[in-house]
Amino acid sequence: MLSKALLRLGASAARHPWRVIAAWLVAATLAVLAAVAFGGRTADSMTAPGLDSQRAAELIERAGTGQEGMTAQVVVTPLDDGATFFDHDSARTALTRLRAEVKRLPHVLGTSDPAGALDAGGDTAVRGGLVSADGRIAVVRVQYPDQSRLSAEDLDALVELGDRLRAELPLRIEMGGNLFYAFSDPDGGASELIGLLAAATILFLAFGSLVAAVLPIGMAVFGLTVGIATMTVLAGVTDVPTFAPVLGSMVGLGVGIDYALFVLARHREYLARGLDPREAAGRAVATAGRPVVFAGGTVVVSILGLAVANVPFMTVGGLAVSIVVLIMVLASVTLLPAFLGAAGPRLGRAGRIGRALRAGWSGRLGRRRDTAAGAVPAAGWRRWIGHVSRHPVPYAVGAAGLLLTAALPVLGLRVGLPDDGSLPQSRTERRAYDLVAEGFGPGTNGPLVIAADPAGDPGVLDRLVATVAADPGIASVAPTQIDRATGIATLVVFPTTSPQDKATTDTIARLRTDVLPTAIGHGPARAHVGGAAASLSDVGRRTSERLPLLVATVLATSFLLLMLVFRSVLVPLKAVLLNLLSIGAAYGIMVAVFQWGWGGALIGLEATVPIVSFIPMFLFAILFGLSMDYEVFLLSRVREEYLRTGDNRTAIVEGVSRTARIITSAALIMVAVFLSFAVANDPSTKMFGLGLATAIFIDATVVRMVLVPATMTLLGRTNWWLPKWLDRMLPRGPVGTDDTAAESTGEAPRPRLVDR
Repeated sequence: MLSKALLRLGASAARHPWRVIAAWLVAATLAVLAAVAFGGRTADSMTAPGLDSQRAAELIERAGTGQEGMTAQVVVTPLDDGATFFDHDSARTALTRLRAEVKRLPHVLGTSDPAGALDAGGDTAVRGGLVSADGRIAVVRVQYPDQSRLSAEDLDALVELGDRLRAELPLRIEMGGNLFYAFSDPDGGASELIGLLAAATILFLAFGSLVAAVLPIGMAVFGLTVGIATMTVLAGVTDVPTFAPVLGSMVGLGVGIDYALFVLARHREYLARGLDPREAAGRAVATAGRPVVFAGGTVVVSILGLAVANVPFMTVGGLAVSIVVLIMVLASVTLLPAFLGAAGPRLGRAGRIGRALRAGWSGRLGRRRDTAAGAVPAAGWRRWIGHVSRHPVPYAVGAAGLLLTAALPVLGLRVGLPDDGSLPQSRTERRAYDLVAEGFGPGTNGPLVIAADPAGDPGVLDRLVATVAADPGIASVAPTQIDRATGIATLVVFPTTSPQDKATTDTIARLRTDVLPTAIGHGPARAHVGGAAASLSDVGRRTSERLPLLVATVLATSFLLLMLVFRSVLVPLKAVLLNLLSIGAAYGIMVAVFQWGWGGALIGLEATVPIVSFIPMFLFAILFGLSMDYEVFLLSRVREEYLRTGDNRTAIVEGVSRTARIITSAALIMVAVFLSFAVANDPSTKMFGLGLATAIFIDATVVRMVLVPATMTLLGRTNWWLPKWLDRMLPRGPVGTDDTAAESTGEAPRPRLVDR
């Protein structure tokens, strides 16, 4: 049985703590060394097989026009107020030097020549889109090869050149482009430190012991070190998206500290009963560690379900994050019991300051004995759960109505990708974006690239240019580039609206469904719309189309797993429905904040933005897995009480109240960790942080402390109903639960409620 295996594993780690700690130190050292020797830098590749933008990229690559590679842009304006490049010789000379130095950078294939356009005349400069109509803003477009031939060092070289030239030239120099998007370092660092400090504070308040507060933090840091180093090694083999380390840090810290908290609480409970610290550690891993394994497995299964989207960067990102979660589960059942064994009986006592702080922390919840956290349910929690169970209908209806109301904004959900205009003014990409929009129009920040294969039709290109230019969503069309060897042509077109504007998505769709078919006719010629804006739009559409499949896959898998764990039909059904409700409410709050701007200033959001196309799918996978942590932990305790007493209401009151303090502390830790990332600069990181924090808060309060006891009271003994035929079909052994109660209480389990 799984519980017996965990008992042996935890007890062995507690008996030989220094061996286990040394093994983890060696593993962390080897992981870091492997990351340094073989690791790579994260990079974003917003492509997926079968998309129209991918077909455009394949055509452009065949043509070899250079449009298939990465780009950057250096945007400049004279430092003197009101000065223009038309009449300011020193600024024009500086512009020529800047272009020459950029052109000499490694891997640069070519650059545009705004100074040459100036020499050709103002009208030509304006038509070329290199100098603004008033002559104040110039753009040097930089062409790089394909992303596979580049690295973050290319971005570093461009940024360092800009820093040097700002001090030497009479120009304001700003930079942007998809080179920055692909290779910019993700937010993290300070957010991780803030999250750790907040978690340490909450743990100290919960346990009243500095040692008890430090152990979960130490375990999480160990696990995160190994996990992020492993992710770095993976980046040396394939493209790991830039958000993966940030998301891995968020989820890793959250689940790692939570899992440690669950095990530590049980360990202190056994210490309070007088057990030897090593035996207590083994028992804690056997009981609390078992829900940790299943909860962690649910998180991993949910995240790996992202593969159904058939978007490679999401699949790899999910794999990278799931590796971190697996390492945290392993640390919880090996490294943590080693820490517990090394700490000895000190974990069962709270210091003088800790006792005073804990008294303030829990005083409002009712008086309780000063024993291990969770050993005796606080009277306040017991009274609250008892009150809810006596009035289940109004609480169930009221809580469900509240969450449904919070979820209503989801009806207005619009996916896209926040462009550089959503970044803070402190970022050079945002300042470059604003200058380009000011000088050339907002659509210049998100050009589309149309790749066309005439297939021997000599007039198709002329028709194509004329038809595209006549579309109301297109501001201008750059001169056509034709590859003589293949005949493939590329047209760079500039929309009238910004990349994140819904009108741009509509323009892309219209080009594909109406404009291009009209220009090409029924002949063999073909044309596809590509470019960064089109790629992101395509990925957003695909993730939206595949989200229902992911939801169905995760729901079915989670339902089956919970049915195996708890030998019940209604308990897992209730769990998946309530989790859907809390996730829907979190989605709704995200729409209200990011799309409508409600309270956006509180997290440093400077402008409303669409929800990043891949975030709803990622959030569902992660949140459904994380919410199962609390579900498994709480229901395991309720089931233990039910098997011990045979009374449903008593089991609910005792089980929920005994876990309430731990779940509240765990949720506060997760919320603190996730909110620390919600104040990052990048809007995507903000969305991940706020979405995760909101969902966990709702799940641990409204769902776990109101809806779960109310609905379980209404269901009564049928909570544990299982048809006899299904009971015979379900496997036993590692997924059975009957041994848990016996091992934790020493009593034989009562019969399950099975339909005869």
